[in-house]
This record gives sequence, C-alpha cells and structure tokens, in this order.
Amino acid sequence: MDLFKNSGGYRYMDAYVLANIIELATTHFCDRFLTLKNDPGGRTYAQMTHAARSGVRNFAEGHERLMTSFSNAIMLLDVARASLYELRGDFNKWLMTKWEIPWEVRGERAQRLFSLRLDQPSYGQDVNREFCKHVLTQLRKFEPEILDNDDLVRANALLILIARTTNMMDKVIRGLGDEFTEEGGFRERMTAVRTEARAEAGAPAAAGPPCPKCGGDTRLRHTRRDNTPFWGCTSYPACNGTIDCSEAPLPEFGSSRQPSAATDSSRSRPAKGGHQSHPAPPTPPTAEETP
Repeated sequence: MDLFKNSGGYRYMDAYVLANIIELATTHFCDRFLTLKNDPGGRTYAQMTHAARSGVRNFAEGHERLMTSFSNAIMLLDVARASLYELRGDFNKWLMTKWEIPWEVRGERAQRLFSLRLDQPSYGQDVNREFCKHVLTQLRKFEPEILDNDDLVRANALLILIARTTNMMDKVIRGLGDEFTEEGGFRERMTAVRTEARAEAGAPAAAGPPCPKCGGDTRLRHTRRDNTPFWGCTSYPACNGTIDCSEAPLPEFGSSRQPSAATDSSRSRPAKGGHQSHPAPPTPPTAEETP
C-alpha cells in the first residue's frame, strides 16, 4: 500500500478544464459589460471574478490536499462547487435585471453547448504549458456563445457551462466519499503501511486472542486518548474487531505468551523510592515452639 495518494491528475479532468474556461470567460464578460454606471464601486466585478477564480483554485488545492487528507480535500472541492453556484446566481441576476430568463435546457442553443465534448488531453513533459494550451484550444469550441457581442448570449452560455461543471464536481466529491468509505483516510493508511513494514521486517509482536469478528490474529494497540492498551485485529481497517485487555490479560514483557498465574510481581517490582524490596526475615520461634 502506498502511503501518499497521487494528487496531480486533476489537470486531465474535464471539470477542471471547464472551470478554467468559465474563469476566463467570466473575466472577459466583466471587462466588457460591467461599467462605472452599472457597477460604480466595482463590487460586482470583484465578486464574479473571485467566484470564478475560487471554482478553479479550490478544485486544484483540494486535489493537492488528497495526498495527506481526504477531509480537507473534500471540503475544498465543495468550496469550489459552491463558488460556481454563487457565480450562477450572479448571471441569473444579470438576466433578470434585463427582464430575461435563462435559455430552456432543451432549446437548440443550449443543447449545442451541452453536447460539445472536450478533447482528451495529451500533455508531454511540460505539463503546465501544455495544460494552458489545451484550455485555450477547448475554449474555442464555445467561442461563438461565450464571446458573443450580446451580453445575454454570453450569460446564458456561461450558465450552461456552470451547470455542466458543477454536475461533474458533484460526481468527483461523491466518488471521493465512496473511496474514503472503502479505503479509509490518511491516518489509517499510515497505520496500515507501518503494520506492513513491521511484518516485512519480522518485528516481534505480542500474540493476542482471536479477533471476535473475523477470527483472525490480534495485536496489542493503545488508544490515542489515554494510551489504554487493547487487542486490535491485524486486518484493520478491513476489520475493526477489538478486545478489552481486562478480558484477555497482557503478555509478559518480551514474551508472546500470557503471564503465569504463579508469577509473584512483588519479587520483581521496585518499592517506592527506587529501592528494591526484600522478603521479611523469619519470625523467631516462641518458647512453646522451642524443643
């Protein structure tokens, strides 16, 4: 099992390519149609461009965080998705302020944008340069609508691209959730990798009782909260069977067998103060016991 997950493959994903196209097209839209008259403080410009930017950057950062954290990755991907939904609201408002509504999904122009498929990327050694080239090439496919002189056409086209992208992001997030359920997170991978390494190195481990769930072997573990020992299944995380050490006593130090009941711990345990305790001397015989 690999400790770290691959995290750089997002640049091959259609969702990430479309998110970049949306960011570029949104910037062109704001540069062209937002003016001092309809956006005197520049606030709408900032909100729309920042939402489009967040959809791209958080998608990338979320996948990079997959290397060590499923939870952080999923949260960042959800922020990317939510940012595009925020941008959708801005374009909806733009249309409604002009007494227009979005195109019908089954309409001819909408269906053309929904049916367009992106080319499969083929990056060479210079992935960053080739990725930027790929994004610009794919943008050309949507150019008639997203760079139209009519602001209403641009807004409608971007609404469709946002719908496509958020739908893909939903599937990515749910897929990561399923993967986490099956494989566990980074801490579990750390435990599994360390267990495999110890097994390969032949490290000695205390033999425990059979697992109550799967019947397999158990090994001595400790809780993170208070370091309480317990027997845990060696198949974890596939099996989470545990046994309280009060039910199955701990083995002697350096031995894989359980301690003998005849062992007298007082003979080997130092007394308080660091001094070794000694057995008390025999009591002198009384007069009646003297022959």
